[in-house]
Amino acid sequence: MSVYDNIASMIGNTPMVKLGRLFGHADFEVYAKLEMHNPGGSVKDRPAKAMLEAALLDGRIKPGSVIVESSSGNLAVGLAQLCNTMGFKFICVVDPKTTEANLRVLRAYGARIDLVEKPDPETGEFVPARLARVRRWLKRLPDAFWPNQYGNKNNALSHQRTTMAEMAADLPKLDYLFCGVSTCGTIRGCVDYIRENGLQTKVIAVDAEGSIIFGGEKGKVTRLLPGLGAGIKPGLCPDEGIHEVVRVNDRDCIAGCRKLVRMESILAGGSSGGVIAAVEKYSPFIEPGSTCAVLLPDRGERYLNTVYDDTWVTRIFGEAFTSGLHK
Repeated sequence: MSVYDNIASMIGNTPMVKLGRLFGHADFEVYAKLEMHNPGGSVKDRPAKAMLEAALLDGRIKPGSVIVESSSGNLAVGLAQLCNTMGFKFICVVDPKTTEANLRVLRAYGARIDLVEKPDPETGEFVPARLARVRRWLKRLPDAFWPNQYGNKNNALSHQRTTMAEMAADLPKLDYLFCGVSTCGTIRGCVDYIRENGLQTKVIAVDAEGSIIFGGEKGKVTRLLPGLGAGIKPGLCPDEGIHEVVRVNDRDCIAGCRKLVRMESILAGGSSGGVIAAVEKYSPFIEPGSTCAVLLPDRGERYLNTVYDDTWVTRIFGEAFTSGLHK
């Protein structure tokens, strides 16, 4: 189908592509789910649509309602584009990790941006500080609606019904799924689909060093790139169904992104690089002949002044690291 009623109907049914060059040396195959092909450029278009449609159906919102949400970028973009088409006003609570490119996109859609400049004093993390700001908005605007991506069941349901269902249809024999975690909506939906359908797929959660989703010390590691990890354990985090957790850092994400674009011509966002790095780290444990899928959450154009900028990378991580990216 190439004719759609509106932008919302274009969400989902994203392609998968074999990473034949990047993992051509391996004795297993890796396929990438390209969520950058959603109209808002990321996997977060799916829960944005599901949460708004459910609230509209339940009568919690109507045209003209105010939507308030905390987001580091991608969900914000997904909500902003849909609020335009559905007639809602949108207030987005962000933090300094949000890329300038994403902020410009949000402004273009007409979203109101509320920047939380300081992290939560107790945890050193921005997520708790952003959530506190959201609650302040809800007190100020009692009729406003908070989708609450960290606890809304429709976040996970959107991935159970679409994302994982699509991957299972494309790859009937899927041995491993590598999935980044933050709000845990994506991985929860995938785990629920796998359990419900009796699949043998092993789910590898890709988390950020310094995140406390699966344990760890609060604020131990400073993370500059958005998309992976959280300073709280989200309510959607699965209690079971995770085979293994692989942790990555900002350097891993940058290196993975650079390899992905150099070897496969896929210009993806920072967390996608982390997922690629996780496959490399976990590769000794993958059985020969296995079929693996990696979920690449977003596109890379919004990271051109960070992940793909040698000047920025050198300033943060040093010339030696930057030089190694070009070898």
